[in-house]
Amino acid sequence: MGIYVLAITGASGSRYASLLANRIVTNGHKLKVVVSGSGREVIGEEESISLSGNIKLDRDPFLEWIDVTEASTEVELIDEKNVGASIASGSFQHNGMIVVPCSGGTLGRISNGISSNVIDRAALVCLKERRKIILVTRETPLGLIDIENMRKVTEAGALLMPASPGFYHKPETIDDLISFIVDRILDHLGIENQNSVRWVGKKD
Repeated sequence: MGIYVLAITGASGSRYASLLANRIVTNGHKLKVVVSGSGREVIGEEESISLSGNIKLDRDPFLEWIDVTEASTEVELIDEKNVGASIASGSFQHNGMIVVPCSGGTLGRISNGISSNVIDRAALVCLKERRKIILVTRETPLGLIDIENMRKVTEAGALLMPASPGFYHKPETIDDLISFIVDRILDHLGIENQNSVRWVGKKD
């Protein structure tokens, strides 16, 4: 059983986070979750889920959103302002952090070593401790500043994974497209995933 950190920030694509959280927990792992204020707004707009920022009040609607109510003990919500949380310390051991969706602002702060909340702090801890961290960006088009921030954070040790799904698996629904990216994230986290569609090469 592993421990993973999931940060949800204010870019479009909150469904990626929901499905990823479900897959991690249903595979028997623990999950520590931080949702930024902007992330809550996007979740409200895209998923019609109301989160207040109070982690006690938000727990039930969040668990319902990710559809893991039976495994609720495996999920811990962390206040974004709680810079004293376990994930903010290099001594806390976990198996990887995912920022999905990762907003341009979050990318910019992480790439420049700026910590304004526990999401930034936890990400910077991953970089300094050489732990696995995946940033799932979605915004497009990219400006030169975005590209430069991507270069810097990649050189610092993060894995950039734009939410740009493939189409060779013949997707039929939006969730098929979302699953494509989620499956790739799980692969890079080393989490066994039977749902992944893999290219096996053309047959003669």
